[in-house]
Parts: sequence; structure tokens; C-alpha cells
Amino acid sequence: MAQGLTGRGLGEFGRIRQFFAPLAGPGGLGLTDDAALLECPPGHRLVITVDAMVAGVHYLPDDPPDLVARKLLRVNLSDLAAMGARPRHYLLTTALPVAFGDDWVERFASGLAADQREFGVALLGGDSVATPGPATFSLTAIGEVVAGGEVRRAGAKPGDRVWVSGTIGDAYLGLAVLRGGHAGLDPAARAMLIGRFQLPEPRTLLGPRLVGIAHAMCDVSDGLLADLGHICEASGVGATVSLPALPVSAAARQILAGDPGLAARLATGGDDYELLFAAPPAADEAIGRLSAELRLPIATVGTIGPGDGVRLLDEAGREIRVDSTGWRHF
Repeated sequence: MAQGLTGRGLGEFGRIRQFFAPLAGPGGLGLTDDAALLECPPGHRLVITVDAMVAGVHYLPDDPPDLVARKLLRVNLSDLAAMGARPRHYLLTTALPVAFGDDWVERFASGLAADQREFGVALLGGDSVATPGPATFSLTAIGEVVAGGEVRRAGAKPGDRVWVSGTIGDAYLGLAVLRGGHAGLDPAARAMLIGRFQLPEPRTLLGPRLVGIAHAMCDVSDGLLADLGHICEASGVGATVSLPALPVSAAARQILAGDPGLAARLATGGDDYELLFAAPPAADEAIGRLSAELRLPIATVGTIGPGDGVRLLDEAGREIRVDSTGWRHF
């Protein structure tokens, strides 16, 4: 981690020694050098992804530091899972306002430590700087996959079914709850939805198990319709999605009972970090077995066909027009 502007207290290098060096794996060399050493087993490829998070854009500024750190790591692990890779390492860059003291950084590092234990990853290094603007983070995650086994967005074929893990729309609703919406929701449902926004569950066990099953895959970050559109564009195909087939949680159903018109927004809301993939009908039984083994719902929500783009259909097969298929920064 290179030298940058420092704040009060421990300073940059003191923070690295106290909070981040204990997170380093063997390749990180105790974070005492400007680079790391990394080995890749024969017959494997490294899968590398990077995502950034900015306060007020990707998380709320008053979110707990440990949850900010864990979300930052998890959204990157989700990208690895979407290619069928097993997570191994990560690099971290933090740009923090000087007002963020050592206590904030300690809590942030404790969140990383918790998820390192859960997902079996280790820190290799990175950078730390000060900023007058909002807190900004960038994390690069590194995984491994058997050479040729990686699952890409390209590869979906007409006749494939479209599948998605878990439930859709919870994070979108959780953010609305944090902003004061859905005030009549019961406390347990509120907590569940908020948790889905603040602490996504990357499907790191499912992703590698879909190697050889899924023709194409990505995670749901921008919104199910938008991300399926990415698969379609890369694969040169089109898709239809059935709105009634979307898997929704019990908490989401509580909200939809009072506002059924909100249903289509769940397909465009984003931040779910579930796996969205295309697979042939012959894979139905294998996917069902995976679902049971991992105790993770995996639902078929549509089909791949010729053409381009994604169409959202109601229970009668009529197309539902949406203003936007998902999140866009620009």
C-alpha cells in the first residue's frame, strides 16, 4: 500500500500494520512490499474482477463500517461466482475523508476479517489515500477456475431456460425501507430486507457447481432484466421473462399485497447479487439436485430465444413495458 495523505491517530502505515497486515495471506508478504506474489495451480486460470463503492451511491453514508467492508468484498466475490470461479485473494484501495478516525478503520477491517473467514480469501495488498470527497473504495478479487471451465455471459442458446438463485427484489425494497418507505412492514420483514441490501450473499458455492451445466451466467447487480440483457447481447440471442415466475421473499410478498403494481420494479431494482444463468432443459434435474443439496432455491423464470433484447411478460403472456431495465450510472 503506497504512501498517501494521512489523518490523525495511527496514520496510514500505522493503520496498515495494525488493521490490515493481520488480514494478509502468504502472497501478501505481510504488506511490507509494494507488490504481492501469486501462484496459480497448473491447469487453472486466474479470474480477476474489480468493483468500486462510493458513499451515497452504493451504500448509505451512515451504514456501519463493518457492513460496508463486507458488502464491498461480497459484490466482488459474486462476480467470481458468476464465472464459476472459487475465490482466493483480493486487493483493496481505500480513499477516506480525514474525519474517518482509527475506530472507523478498525471496524471496517473487522468486517473484512469476518468475511475472510467465511469465504476463505486473504488480502494481498492495495493502497490507502485521503480524499476531501465521499469515502470511496475499490476492491479487486482474484479467483481460480479450471482452464476452459469458466462460464461467460456469451453462450446462451435458443431453447435454454433462464434460471435465477434465491429471491429477487429484496435489496431494492431494503433500500426503500432504509429511506423511510414501507413503514407498516413488520420488524422481522424490515430487518430481512435491510440485511439483503447491506449484506448480500454471494453464491460462491453454487457458481463453481454450475460449470458444465450453465451455458452462460452473470450475477444480478444492475437488475435482473438489465443483467439478462447483458447475457443476451453477448450471446446474440433474445429472452422472455415471466413476471409471475420471479421468486420473491415472504417480506416482499407483504409489500406486494398492498402494492401489486410494484412487482415489475423488483425485476429492475438491482443489488440482489443472485446468479442468473441460461441452461438447456436437459439440465433441469441436475439444477434441482444442486438446489436441494445447497438448500438454495433456484427458479426458472424465462426462456432464451432468437432475436435480441429482453421482454417481461405478465400472466397472460402480454408484454409489460418498463421505463428502465435496471441501474445505470450515466
